[in-house]
Amino acid sequence: MTARPANAHQARLLRLLRDGGPNSRAQLGDQVELSRSKLAVEIDRLLQTGLVVADGLAASRGGRRSHNIRLAPSLRFLGVDIGATSIDVAVTNAELEVLGHLTQPMDVREGPVAVFEQALAMAAKLRASGVAEGFDGAGIGVPGPVRFPEGVPVAPPIMPGWDGFPVREALSQELGCPVMVDNDVNIMAQGEQHAGVARAVRDFLYVKIGTGIGCGIVVGGEVYRGTNGSAGDIGHIQVEVDGRPCACGNRGCLEAYFGGSALARDAENAAREGRSGQLAAQLEEGGELEARDVAAAATAGDAVALDLIREGGTRTGQVIAGLVSFFNPGLVVIGGGVTGLGHTLLAAIRTQVYRQSLPLATGNLPIVLGELGPTAGVIGAARLTSDHLFSPA
Repeated sequence: MTARPANAHQARLLRLLRDGGPNSRAQLGDQVELSRSKLAVEIDRLLQTGLVVADGLAASRGGRRSHNIRLAPSLRFLGVDIGATSIDVAVTNAELEVLGHLTQPMDVREGPVAVFEQALAMAAKLRASGVAEGFDGAGIGVPGPVRFPEGVPVAPPIMPGWDGFPVREALSQELGCPVMVDNDVNIMAQGEQHAGVARAVRDFLYVKIGTGIGCGIVVGGEVYRGTNGSAGDIGHIQVEVDGRPCACGNRGCLEAYFGGSALARDAENAAREGRSGQLAAQLEEGGELEARDVAAAATAGDAVALDLIREGGTRTGQVIAGLVSFFNPGLVVIGGGVTGLGHTLLAAIRTQVYRQSLPLATGNLPIVLGELGPTAGVIGAARLTSDHLFSPA
């Protein structure tokens, strides 16, 4: 097992090195509230654990030159992002730089055994490529509510067979390292926080629009999960009283009207009803429609496709507007597979939020697309497990 820091000071130093890269003792001392002698003691103890290594002399600041310190180059984290229709697996170093990344289509409804067989095979392939001999920790994101302390999915609406499955326990036995499990939206938020558009923001919302819709809530730089781990499940906020049936068992939920599944269904209906020649041609060619087909039709100027995107963006913006008025974030990030719909979607969301929320909350509120795309989840998953490893034992 990889060593763990002995106290909060050591944990703070490890996270500073993870987020900022190699640094000098003097510069680290500027960022932590420790005397020079106490700092030297804690760094020397970390050197003894093997979690950090000396990395040459730092640039002179006048007087005796300080030594650089960096996280051990041998540390490796595994990030696994399980979506509704695909799996992304990546290996990172201690600074969360992606060293190898694989993606495969996979239907989460096939159940946890089949999904994790695929994920483990992908991890083994990455190991065989030479980017890692083993893993010091693994982070797993799944598309449903998770009881975080135990790493167990709880009644996930789009994941039959996953309720109560011991993901953390099963994967730690297979991988031989600590495993942390969280909702996929939370890990994507952490990815954008570490290396994406939210790097300089402490309070923000990350809204994932994929097969379904969820929201990662970051408060003071930390993910807020709620009492039982279900915070941010905005896809099941009602937008129409007695509206369409939803997979969760209720009616009128946002996910019943927008997200990859709802958008594909509405596009197919439009094609079969003869309202869109472009979508009808795509349906005839492919046999079914997906969100990316709607994006392609919209790019070609199809009015029905554009209307479907705008309607979905308006409904999503309606929900986000309520969140903005309640939470007053410094940033809203829109991510997930359906962001391939691009600026038509973003414009509809922005219009609704800026129209509906109070000016004090939206006066300086950027609403932007995520920067990292499919790597957000795997970087966030690696960050999740590094947070665990870089916490006092």
